[in-house]
Amino acid sequence: MRSPPCLTRCCDIGATGACALQDDVKGHAGLDHQGILLSTKAGGVTRQPPRCRLRTNLATRFSALHGQGSSAQTPGVHSVGGFMRLISMLLSAAAFAVISATAFAQDMDDVPPPPSTQESPDAKFIAYKQPIIAFTHAEIVDGTGGAPEYDQTLIIKDGRIAAIGPHVAIPQDATVIDARGKTLLPGFVMVHEHLFYTMGKGNYASMLYTFPRLYLAGGTTTARTGGSMTPYGDINLKLAIDKGDAIGPDLDVTGPYLNGPGLPILKMHVLSGPDDATKMVNYWADEGATSFKLYTNITRGEAKAAIDAAHARGLKVTGHLCSVTYREAANLGIDNLEHGFGVMTDFNKDKKPDLCPSGSQQALANLDVNGEGVKSLIDLLIRKHVALTSTLTVFETFTPGRPEAPELAREMLIPELRKAYEESWVRAASNDRMKPYVTIFPKLMKLEKKFADAGGTLLAGTDPTGYGGVVPGFSGKREIELLVEAGFSFPQALKIATLNGAHYLGRDHDIGSLAVGKRADIVVVSGDPLKNPAAIEAMPLVFKKGVGYDSNAIFEAMKGQAGLY
Repeated sequence: MRSPPCLTRCCDIGATGACALQDDVKGHAGLDHQGILLSTKAGGVTRQPPRCRLRTNLATRFSALHGQGSSAQTPGVHSVGGFMRLISMLLSAAAFAVISATAFAQDMDDVPPPPSTQESPDAKFIAYKQPIIAFTHAEIVDGTGGAPEYDQTLIIKDGRIAAIGPHVAIPQDATVIDARGKTLLPGFVMVHEHLFYTMGKGNYASMLYTFPRLYLAGGTTTARTGGSMTPYGDINLKLAIDKGDAIGPDLDVTGPYLNGPGLPILKMHVLSGPDDATKMVNYWADEGATSFKLYTNITRGEAKAAIDAAHARGLKVTGHLCSVTYREAANLGIDNLEHGFGVMTDFNKDKKPDLCPSGSQQALANLDVNGEGVKSLIDLLIRKHVALTSTLTVFETFTPGRPEAPELAREMLIPELRKAYEESWVRAASNDRMKPYVTIFPKLMKLEKKFADAGGTLLAGTDPTGYGGVVPGFSGKREIELLVEAGFSFPQALKIATLNGAHYLGRDHDIGSLAVGKRADIVVVSGDPLKNPAAIEAMPLVFKKGVGYDSNAIFEAMKGQAGLY
């Protein structure tokens, strides 16, 4: 087996993305155009040759044999070549087992210990990991909703923001990034995300590998899952990210859906009553869930029991509702409602207690957004401190006449999902069932703006499930663009997607805005999104805890894999 190269070139001179930002390293620790490590010395820069490590640990060799830590996909069995590679892997595994047994049979004093630390397979995505980094000449939109600041210097030290201002002294040992033409934003805090994908016929596949990487590449540094199909998988992923064993956003993990009968989803537990709801909350809170979500067919009694149990543990409850109205949920003490006003049944004429009514689409299409009923509901939600999560992205996917998902987003999907999405987008134009959304979609925008203008707490999420057009890594940026289309200024939309979410999660002291002392979760945008909100789509670098990740490298590695694992 060939040894891996000692050094991978970052990029060619003049390339876009993270490497282009490295072009301005002058007299500071960093990389030159050839990717050679630079060291700081008085009077200039010295080139250090790359160093290679001999990898003698058997486990490391076995891991490499299976493709871990490389960009190669695991061989499949859809071709003769793939089948032979699979056989080779199995034989290699058997050989490894024999070798391992022999090694353990030896005197352990004769076996060299494994290395104390091993390079993460995701290390190849890291562009910056220096202890002190200085952005110079940057435009900064800090996440508080205020006006941008221009020609700013921002210092990262040991993973936190050490200084911001127009006249900040740059430490001698800092890695300097000239951010002219770039805009710095806080890392996104998205609160309706998923780690699974709809595969059809009530089946859901876990996306514990691709989705966290795509989220991070797209600027989401903190995320709340909006319901889980595999709660242990989500919880274990959170722990792995917290430990540094995997990359992705910090996770606030919602437990399994709390739902009544009616949906043909075998992975979803069906509540049997209020006592069962209490038991579910307590069990999953003990296991590590940090939020809970009420779902479409829950009863008011079960909802009340779940809310009380969660609040007794200091945890919050959100809801994607139907059988319970927004007004009822607010009076029961719910903390958050999902999908803005897009799933409310308060204005359905045939609504019966604890039952999901028919005709919800038409009720929304006919709704008077300026009527007294809407005003009364908004006032109640604000008075009861109920937040709303905007997920305009998911409604856009089945609204006729709306733009298709970006080409690069579709490239992330496995071929089957991409084909299904593109066909569904074409069908939406002639699907009578979808036509009401031509009226509904702009009404949802107006309702969210009215709620926020009245003093309500609006959060942001994307709901990447079901239709293929909402792809992690791209959906967060699109949600901010849609909030701007809804009438918010870019700084206001950014606050909804950053500081508002951090405040809801009780973490606004640490994340959600760019301020001295806060964690260095920073999104680097090529261009000025205040002049053109679509500029947010060009995002070469995302910093989490002061570590800079090459977004373009992550996207390239994830192409054709979302929907697979």
